[in-house]
Amino acid sequence: MLDIGFVRNNLFLVEEKLRARGADPAALLGDFHAQDARRREAITQAEQLKARRNELSQQVGALKKSGQDAAATAAMGETRSLKEKLDALDSTAATLDEAMRQSLARLPNLTRDEVPVGASEADNIAVKSWGAIPSFDFAPKPHWEIGEALGILDLERATKLSGARFAVYKGAGARLERALINFMLDVHTEKHGYTEILPPFMVNSKSLFGTGQLPKFDNDLFRCDDGTKFVPGEYRDNDHWLIPTAEVPVTNLYRDEILDDAKLPIKLTAYTPCFRAEAGAAGKDTRGIIRQHQFQKVELVKFVRPEESDAEHEKLTRDAEEILELLDLPYRRVLLCTGDTGFSAAKTFDLEVWLPGQGVYREISSCSNFEAFQARRANIRFKPAAGSGGKTKNEFVHTLNGSGLAVGRTWLAILENYQQADGSVAIPEALKSYMGGLERIGPQL
Repeated sequence: MLDIGFVRNNLFLVEEKLRARGADPAALLGDFHAQDARRREAITQAEQLKARRNELSQQVGALKKSGQDAAATAAMGETRSLKEKLDALDSTAATLDEAMRQSLARLPNLTRDEVPVGASEADNIAVKSWGAIPSFDFAPKPHWEIGEALGILDLERATKLSGARFAVYKGAGARLERALINFMLDVHTEKHGYTEILPPFMVNSKSLFGTGQLPKFDNDLFRCDDGTKFVPGEYRDNDHWLIPTAEVPVTNLYRDEILDDAKLPIKLTAYTPCFRAEAGAAGKDTRGIIRQHQFQKVELVKFVRPEESDAEHEKLTRDAEEILELLDLPYRRVLLCTGDTGFSAAKTFDLEVWLPGQGVYREISSCSNFEAFQARRANIRFKPAAGSGGKTKNEFVHTLNGSGLAVGRTWLAILENYQQADGSVAIPEALKSYMGGLERIGPQL
């Protein structure tokens, strides 16, 4: 969430940044300026009336003591009248404050100045590429053909079980998924210094508000039916939603807490399944396992000092990239444009892995710097250490997160990049010990 003081003092800049995202400032902000002016006027009038009420209270005692009962009665009558006016002003200010809070909750984060202005992924900028694109002496196949031919991926039975956009992994396919999870967690904890977290896979609406999924993306989430209806603006701590990403529970671990400056940066990693309704995705990526209602992911989350968030963002992105490099999967890093940057992010690098069976790069990780946007929504602060540039007040941390990596997409990238002419799939060197020494995946029962 944006700071209300910043929006008030930089309304033109906020409107300009919203337009760069392709948003309509009028639709999002409404009459924010007029509401803010009325709210501040109500507060000012209330303060003036409170001062007058205090003055009258002192007069009443003095008038009674001097025997001026009539004047004292009149002063008491004015005090009662002031109370009614004060109640009305307080109610007006509270109503306007809530309306403005709702407006701020709908506003996306402001993208950084270095983020290119653009309308869609076509305007993203590739800033780095790594690895050699593999060449084959046969026509490479897409992962769904490879997986089904090997008997390690069963989409037909998954549809029977759960409907479209689900998958069943079998035999070595299931083991490969498990191996990737363990491999990623081991690299991030043992080499990169993250602490592993195993969080709940269901969260409440307060948590989803904190990271920015609510209220904007409620149609993209799976909500558990507890007999109540979700109302935007009402965020509870006793309802349940399936998590769309581990970012939600892991970031909200410190909701409404003040962190110790000496412990920053805090680096956490978590494996979880992820659940997404994929609203509006009809007709997109209908083949294979690119876009699923349920998939596995290893997430990276950081809580950092504001002045260190750029450097920590780069480190987090490199940590995700190293997984691809250890698996020898060619990829590129892409700086997202304003129109493609997520709601809560100020700046995002996507990592896109090469898929030879489809002849395209596809996203396998998004690494974002949210600055103080999520921390302000979730009220996550830190107390600067003594002598930190003269800072004494608690500050909002900056939060970062990225996939390290999306497991299913890594799985399919291995199938497509390591496919062999005989239909088998070679196991990347880094995964062989996790696969019990298996060199390649051949046909399964």
